[in-house]
Amino acid sequence: METMNWKVDGMTCANCALTISKYLEKEGLKNVKANPASGEVLFDLVENTDTAKLEEGLESLGYQVAERNGVSAKPVEKKKMNRFLRYVLLCAPFTLVLMLHMFEKIIHIHWLMNPWVQLGLCIPVYVIGMSFFGRSAWKSIRNGMPNMNVLVAVGATAAFVYSLYGTLTGQAEQYLFYETAATIITLVFLGNYLEDASVEQTQRALNSLAKSQKVMANMIAFDDQHHEQIFPVENTVLHTGDLILIKSGEQIPADCKILWGEATVNEAIITGESLPLTKKQKDQLIGGSILVDGTVKAQVTATAKDSVLSNIVNLVKQAQGEKPPVQQLADKISAIFVPIVLGIALVTLAVNWIVIKEFTPALMRSIAVLVIACPCAMGLATPAAIAVGLGRAAKNGVLFRNAKSLELFKNITQVVFDKTGTLTTGNFVLADWKMVNDEWSKVNTQHSAVNGQLANSYATHGERLQTAESLTHHSSLSIDDTEFKRIVYSLEKYSNHPIAACIASSWKTNKDERWASIEEIKGFGMKAVTKEGVEWIAGSYKAAAAETKDETHNVYVLRNGKLVGWVDVKDEVRAEAKSIVQYLKSKNIKTILLSGDRQAKSEAIAKQLGIDEVIAEQTPEQKLEVIERLNKITPTAMVGDGINDAPALAKATIGISLSEASQVAMQTADVVLMNHGLKNLPLSLGLGKHTFITIKQNLFWAFCYNIVAIPVAAFGLLTPTFGALVMGLSDVVLAINSVRLFVKRVV
Repeated sequence: METMNWKVDGMTCANCALTISKYLEKEGLKNVKANPASGEVLFDLVENTDTAKLEEGLESLGYQVAERNGVSAKPVEKKKMNRFLRYVLLCAPFTLVLMLHMFEKIIHIHWLMNPWVQLGLCIPVYVIGMSFFGRSAWKSIRNGMPNMNVLVAVGATAAFVYSLYGTLTGQAEQYLFYETAATIITLVFLGNYLEDASVEQTQRALNSLAKSQKVMANMIAFDDQHHEQIFPVENTVLHTGDLILIKSGEQIPADCKILWGEATVNEAIITGESLPLTKKQKDQLIGGSILVDGTVKAQVTATAKDSVLSNIVNLVKQAQGEKPPVQQLADKISAIFVPIVLGIALVTLAVNWIVIKEFTPALMRSIAVLVIACPCAMGLATPAAIAVGLGRAAKNGVLFRNAKSLELFKNITQVVFDKTGTLTTGNFVLADWKMVNDEWSKVNTQHSAVNGQLANSYATHGERLQTAESLTHHSSLSIDDTEFKRIVYSLEKYSNHPIAACIASSWKTNKDERWASIEEIKGFGMKAVTKEGVEWIAGSYKAAAAETKDETHNVYVLRNGKLVGWVDVKDEVRAEAKSIVQYLKSKNIKTILLSGDRQAKSEAIAKQLGIDEVIAEQTPEQKLEVIERLNKITPTAMVGDGINDAPALAKATIGISLSEASQVAMQTADVVLMNHGLKNLPLSLGLGKHTFITIKQNLFWAFCYNIVAIPVAAFGLLTPTFGALVMGLSDVVLAINSVRLFVKRVV
């Protein structure tokens, strides 16, 4: 299935998002995520789906597709004024004049008391209002999915028609509420504009990342005489394999590999780490980062839409469309909210009419109920907070793959660490190695002596041949240092494990062995078979347990099950590891070291860092079982980076991977730390918890607002005009509370 990402105009609230989601799901589409905070709709395109028909369906609901997968659906135009601001500016002059009628006892403007003058002032506002609210309301009712605009349209129309009736029947003095209709429309437009502006602020971190994707590049080409030509192009037209020139101070236009030159690069936009890194030939550069100093020529390795930065932006957008469990109740209420409010308004009208025996105040109270009720606040409570939380995380080098993780962080009481490449740097260097071939030396010595006695020791040619073959077999067991290194390199170069990468880098040769078969056994090592049927293994102590009692080495090399030698490497603990462990302990979070390495080495690392518990010598299957057991006791986060960690990362309550981890580990993790280390682990924990706190605060406000505001309006303690203003401001309150996450201390 192809995943589509559409930008939809007109999706102004969570009720709109719910309407769009229901429509697309009804059309058979899968994994629909509509995000009112960004206006984006993501879904999996089912085979034979007519996208043109889908767009027509959305238009019939009152929405319009503006972008398809980042490509504008209509000609690019100069950026226009926000449409709600435009509506406010058109309606405000008429409305302000009409509102003077409310101060008639202070300001005596006789001509304004004329109902026909008020009708003339109200009609432009009413027509503009109905062109938006009325059309949207009608389309939503026709499709069986009434939205928020139904309440606004009904309220404004009731006030307008009631006033028009009084004007036409000559009873204007008792029926003059044109200013109510106009202020409802104008103030709701103002509220929508403020909501748009506020929600845009919640997206600013992600928007700044997205803007960094489009830059100019210096493309290198060659003319007929093979002379180098450099010309500027937009990075969106670059293809994999293109050559580019990047100069000091420029933004790197695409993911690429340095072919010539050296430079210092600031990757803060990706990793949140402001310290520049030195890059040289064959190093990778990440599109969007800044080349601080130096000049390089590089080859593009990924197009703009497939770049690291683009993938981060897309993942964050997808995560923003996710709905954590805490939002489910609000969604259920939003889905039935409009019909319920219409019912409450009718009951308010009937009860007040019966009790106070006057229709006019009863109608005003029911209109106030209509305009003050706002399901938008309930629906925006979660998306606004998530947009800010995920945006700040991405800006600081923490990538959340789904919104659910943000909520789950609140329950984490223990963190499990892998050792190699997680608590340690994973940058190994060779420490020592040795071949265990003493017995073969003895065989070789005996071989020389026996060769000199062949004629005398054996009577027949057949016996001599048999002995020669036997001795040849023994001598073939003997390998020298060069051969040992060649074999080990040939095995380890196929592994992504940091220890294997270190050995392969140190002993690299062009004369590597061509294996008949080779496989990596997780938690065990590399196993290969030559074309002659000889089996070689480079693995952990488990592979050599039958051959030696010495379990102090990193890699054991075996030939046909017999120990040939061993290799040791040195690794260093990450500089930030101890402070991270101490931080977790200060928050009463238990720390556990879960490693496939030997018990003694694991305990030494744990003691050095102050980790509470050690579980060592575990296979990937055993790691999975351990995480499963720990999860049953209490919600558990796991931090890992290797292939052997992937099953456990997927099983943990929250799996956390490092950016330099294997692709399998990164794909199975819920959170990726992009700063080449553990530094941002506290930030990810803190943002998760505080984003959830913000969501709860927003939902509390949204529910309380409606629970309090509707009865207040029903009892006549709130005018429709003031109700419209408060309704618009309710969303702004949520947005402001969410935006606080940008600056709130979370660690």
